[in-house]
Amino acid sequence: MTPEFSRPIRIDTIGDGERIVTVEANEDERRRLAGRFGLVAIERLTARFSVRREAAGVLATGQVEAAATQACSVTGEPIEAVVDETVALRFVDELAEEGDEIELSGDALDTLPIDGGAIDLGEAAAETMALALDPFARSAGAEEALRKAGVVSEEEAGAFGALAGLKALLK
Repeated sequence: MTPEFSRPIRIDTIGDGERIVTVEANEDERRRLAGRFGLVAIERLTARFSVRREAAGVLATGQVEAAATQACSVTGEPIEAVVDETVALRFVDELAEEGDEIELSGDALDTLPIDGGAIDLGEAAAETMALALDPFARSAGAEEALRKAGVVSEEEAGAFGALAGLKALLK
């Protein structure tokens, strides 16, 4: 299945040096990505990658920028979100099978598959944007809405909240 925002780059076209690749999602791609990621809208999604071949595969580093509208996780109100995310990815021929032990070093990069002799920088940009967004975005009115619904804060619900309630009764 082809992703909504696919920009495949054949690895045999990268060459020996570094190659700069810029990708930008069009209106239809942004609309379909918004549906996939449960967003109200994606107004802009662009990425600039520096791509180079190395012994372990292909290294892609760069910046993903986006403007999106999320729904507040409490009220459903639209919230504007801006993404400006540095990205470093390694594309490899084969990913470890599930259950295989992988030792990660301190400089470990996110690893994605080389698929059919190509890397997909559009999908990499889309996934980076989605991971950079707040999964529980809250609008300015979220706390008040929660309070009106009877939801207590973590401070009020925990052991210290119970002690504070007892202290208030003693006064």
